[in-house]
Amino acid sequence: MQRINSSPNSQNLAIKSLFSFFSSLSGTQNSNAFLLNYLTETLNIPKSRALVISNRYSHIKSPEKPETVRQYFHNAGFSDTQIQLAVSVSPRILFSDVDKTLKPKIEFFQHLGLQGSDLGKIISKTPSLLNVSLEKLIPCVEILKKILVNDTNNEDFIRVVSRWKRIPTDKSGLLRKIECLRNCGIVGSELSVLLVRQPRLFGYEESKLRHLVSRVLDMGFSINSRMFVYGLQAVSYLSEETFDRKLELFRSYGISKEEFIEMFRKAPGILASSEERLKLGLEFFLKDVEFKKSALVHNPVCLTLSIENRVIPRHRVFQIVMPRGMLKKKLSFCSMLLLSEENFLKKFVLRFGDDAEELLLAYKGHSLGSSRKENLETTI
Repeated sequence: MQRINSSPNSQNLAIKSLFSFFSSLSGTQNSNAFLLNYLTETLNIPKSRALVISNRYSHIKSPEKPETVRQYFHNAGFSDTQIQLAVSVSPRILFSDVDKTLKPKIEFFQHLGLQGSDLGKIISKTPSLLNVSLEKLIPCVEILKKILVNDTNNEDFIRVVSRWKRIPTDKSGLLRKIECLRNCGIVGSELSVLLVRQPRLFGYEESKLRHLVSRVLDMGFSINSRMFVYGLQAVSYLSEETFDRKLELFRSYGISKEEFIEMFRKAPGILASSEERLKLGLEFFLKDVEFKKSALVHNPVCLTLSIENRVIPRHRVFQIVMPRGMLKKKLSFCSMLLLSEENFLKKFVLRFGDDAEELLLAYKGHSLGSSRKENLETTI
């Protein structure tokens, strides 16, 4: 008969294993089957998360309050998914008093112009807003609204909240960050533009804000230029490593660092494009259609346009109208690219009578297909 090893170490190991086993059981057991069922069946919350919530609120034995909250959100225009997300992140709201806690805040947001699913989207991302007192929310909202220029209908404020997915509740912290940006020279309408375009910057620590401003200044942007805030927005998206990789991509096509920085100053949006999209654009302009490098450096905004949906179709039209002398004045391809859809069709397609059908077919009949090379052969 085999002897059982009864050394102290083996006994301790066995005790630890048993403890771990029973601990795991207790983590999956549920002391509130009613609430677990409500969370999974009515709100469609995953069981693993529902177990945690139902155990935390084991004292809830009636569906009255949770159902009242759910119905209130539903009547406010929230989707089932938005309610599910909000409760998953902040289950406390499911057991809040509608009249005393939830309704005053929801009505406050509605008064600002946030309605229905738009409000639901924000609350589902940051449901903790409903747990913050209006005494903290209102001062921060007023500060943000004062920054926004000529926003009488709260349209810009709604954009800010929708993009930020939150509203700050620390008044002193918000004021410090605004003061930091103003000390860096970003004031008035420029501060307003920055808030609308990149509100998350107003949540950064002051040291990070100063670092980002310093990076943009080092690239030759003037603090007085209207492009400065767009440059700041662009670098805030990128780590220095990603910026360097994009620089190397441009250099691989013969564009120097100085030319790259010049392009960035003219069109900061080029850095918002992925490396894959940038490569596709550089390849098309500089190799496939042999665009002059100096022309692209002078008009970098061309790289922000969709190659598939704008550049290639318009180049097809350009290749028809230019050789045939259909235009009275010589026109650059870049000028054609920058026109709105309506103006492009009026000036380069519909006005040419008998040729309009051919031009429209060339313009609308584009597709990258499975091979970009095959498409470009038909394009040029």
